[in-house]
Amino acid sequence: MSTIAQLRQILKHSHTIAVVGLSADWWRPSYFAAKYMQEHGFRIIPVNPKYSEVLGETCYPDLKSIPHPVDIVDVFRKSADCAPIAKEAVAIGAKTLWLQIGVENEEARQIAEAAGLSVVMNRCVKIEYARLFGGLGWFGVNTGVISSRRPV
Repeated sequence: MSTIAQLRQILKHSHTIAVVGLSADWWRPSYFAAKYMQEHGFRIIPVNPKYSEVLGETCYPDLKSIPHPVDIVDVFRKSADCAPIAKEAVAIGAKTLWLQIGVENEEARQIAEAAGLSVVMNRCVKIEYARLFGGLGWFGVNTGVISSRRPV
């Protein structure tokens, strides 16, 4: 499990997020999370063979088609689909494999960690960013940082 300090480090030092399974439908969790992160300064790279563009960004059919570096691969897919995505994340030189709430895959974790990637499972990048960096004005629970410890 990722600690608050690890999550803070990942989000503080990441700038580009490839969102695998990003939907163009505004009511979908993937769209909502990606839009929030985009509005907070992150470059979002949609990855979904169904679309040519999402959130004003070119959409790619897979990770290996992305022509520039990626910091976080954020996965909105079924847990069973994650091992091949982890292999692609390693192949493109991503720094973190992030599996969204409800998504856990031990094989994907092992693949990513063996290649030196940080791995976060069963957490939402949007919720964690808002919680750790005081994302005021978002449409969800805004309790600030849930910890008695001060940031390192």
